[in-house]
Amino acid sequence: MLESSASRILVVDDDAGIRDVLGDYLSQHGFVAYQAGSASEMDEVLASTPVDLIVLDMMMPGEDGLSVCRRMSGKGAPILMLSAMSEETDRIVGLELGAADYIGKPCNPRELLARVRAVLRRQETAQSPMSGTVVTFLGWRLDRVRREITTPSGQEVSLSRSEFVMLEMLVENAGRIVRREQLLAHARAAGRDVNERAMDVQISRLRRKLNEEDSKELIVTVRGEGYLFDAVVENEH
Repeated sequence: MLESSASRILVVDDDAGIRDVLGDYLSQHGFVAYQAGSASEMDEVLASTPVDLIVLDMMMPGEDGLSVCRRMSGKGAPILMLSAMSEETDRIVGLELGAADYIGKPCNPRELLARVRAVLRRQETAQSPMSGTVVTFLGWRLDRVRREITTPSGQEVSLSRSEFVMLEMLVENAGRIVRREQLLAHARAAGRDVNERAMDVQISRLRRKLNEEDSKELIVTVRGEGYLFDAVVENEH
């Protein structure tokens, strides 16, 4: 069954076998899949063919994935990076440089498919009316411009800059797991000098502040994965 939008995916990897397996699998599930064996071949494809997402190998001869991610940050299609699971530092750097997500190699095609769909959904959400200046959830009101959040009873909650940045990302991805590396990279990109331990402490403080007003656990820890914001978020009307 074809995806309703017939999204176009470009798989960039110097291993032809991996390209073929992933390209074929994506094609079987309704995507239009293109292939490139290097950064230069990727540029050639993009020059003539608009794509919706790039699956990019981190380690390639010539220009590597991190370099590609750096020069393409904020331009064109989102990037899903392929990386060895042991390269944690490089994964975080890749996310800081603008990659939308990553998956370890060797990867299971089914997991790749799930992550491709998740990235595309996030992209659609970012382009939807849900990206409004003020959003609400369960009576709460979050103003992204003023960087303020008020309780259902109208009381403003005092948050640190780092806490607000993390809450904002969780709210933007409500109902979906935000991986720890993604949250950390987002905080750093916003100018916050945090490490994983500091991030966990700030999430705990944020959760406690929200729970003082609302007994519902809004920030759920998904063990081994990350955090999930458990509420329906809407634009303020």
